[in-house]
Amino acid sequence: MSDCSKTVGLARSRLNCRCHVCAFFHSREDEYKILVPFMKEGLDAGDRTVQIVGAEHRAEQIRRLTETGVDTLAAEQRGQLAVRTWEDAVLRGGRFDQYAMIGALQEIGADGEQRSGITRIWANMGWALGDFPGAHDVVEYESRLNYVLPNYDIAAVCTYDLTQFGASVVMDILRIHPQVIVGKVLRENPFYVPPDEFLAELRRGSATVADVE
Repeated sequence: MSDCSKTVGLARSRLNCRCHVCAFFHSREDEYKILVPFMKEGLDAGDRTVQIVGAEHRAEQIRRLTETGVDTLAAEQRGQLAVRTWEDAVLRGGRFDQYAMIGALQEIGADGEQRSGITRIWANMGWALGDFPGAHDVVEYESRLNYVLPNYDIAAVCTYDLTQFGASVVMDILRIHPQVIVGKVLRENPFYVPPDEFLAELRRGSATVADVE
């Protein structure tokens, strides 16, 4: 259990800054309504902010932040804002390597320890719908993040479009995030399964393997 006393605002609630949230939406507009204020709050507070998004939506996310009054160019130049595409962050070399991504997040966390603020991550998970080597490891990867994220002042929100992901993967994703946003409301997740237990289920084959549609 984290002893971090810092908090972040998300979906009109406040929660511990060491958190791993899954957010389910039915449209990109709903995603923006929740996550843009989360990013703006961090930028205003001096937090480091990282967004991971499909290349076709990168300009739109920067525009949305700019419209809130954030000087996005200045924030990028001083290293406070990073808006990375899936290809640059998650799918390097055209494949997903869960262990390389976990290592990258550990580096982000370690770098954050040199700063006074929190690192906020907004990760759109639509890349897992693609036909890339390793993409079907998304559920295992998300579970393993629960070993890493509590060690750092990282507030991570992983967003999923319910109109694109199949029911089986949505149920598994729900089970491996301690907090969840459904219907634009943030809740502690009563269905959360700790990684030791969930990964053991995967090894036994009793948990659903990510089957994106």
